[in-house]
Amino acid sequence: MKIFEESELILNADKKIYHLNLLPEEIADDIIVVGDPARVATISKHFDRIELKVQNRELVTHTGYFNQKRITALSTGMGPDNIDIVLNELDALANIDFETRTAKATHRKLSIIRIGTSGAMQADIPVDSFVASSYGLGIDGVMNFYKKTNEVMDHELTDEFIRQTNWLPTLATPYAIKSSEFLMEKIAGDMMQGITATAPGFFGPQGRELRAELAFPEMNERMTTFAYNTHRITNFEMETSALYGLGKVLGHETLTVCLIIGNRISRQFSQNYKPIMEKLTLLVIERFTS
Repeated sequence: MKIFEESELILNADKKIYHLNLLPEEIADDIIVVGDPARVATISKHFDRIELKVQNRELVTHTGYFNQKRITALSTGMGPDNIDIVLNELDALANIDFETRTAKATHRKLSIIRIGTSGAMQADIPVDSFVASSYGLGIDGVMNFYKKTNEVMDHELTDEFIRQTNWLPTLATPYAIKSSEFLMEKIAGDMMQGITATAPGFFGPQGRELRAELAFPEMNERMTTFAYNTHRITNFEMETSALYGLGKVLGHETLTVCLIIGNRISRQFSQNYKPIMEKLTLLVIERFTS
């Protein structure tokens, strides 16, 4: 039986997982993740009661109850690299015995929904609308470090994206991974759906150019015109592909629902998106716990 060594499974002196600073019993099976630590409180304020609040760096966790169902709200910080930390540690909390440092005999499946903000990549997607990610399209490279990515990715969609965009070989190899069908139906059946492209940064990796010149200035235009069967790229952000990839590899259900706060094609930006984000948050909580 594999033993997870101290340098691989890092625990604090009180046996809490290193970055999240949590014990296994402190997370629910149903988890909402957000990027901004301040937004955790905007979720947990709707809970009927809160049983714990923990913070370490930008990682904030509130676990409590809504509609008599236990639920956790957790901030990941920005970027797919942070998702790599959070998803691996959540899975460790669920599926590794910290005393023996071995995998538990019975797999515990988590359901993880990301509520985020995003920029639309199609002119017909209005600012302040909701988009659910049918696929995470990673140009970030995180999942290329995991062997099972080859088993969980959609090879045809990925290959067609590389071909149509004439993807630069100097960039990370893209990968496309489908969302949880269960969570999509439960949470977002009536929402707009599409491929969410995930970048490892906000400026150059998303085609924004300030004083540093872009190596691939045609990228966004080629993304916008990409089409494969009924699929198109609807939006751009920084977390979904790693969330979907690690979710699939580790055996968890994952979904991203984003509020569109800007449109990269029309160059519009939301004038006041916070009340609309509040509406989306409450909608997801209610459907998640129904």
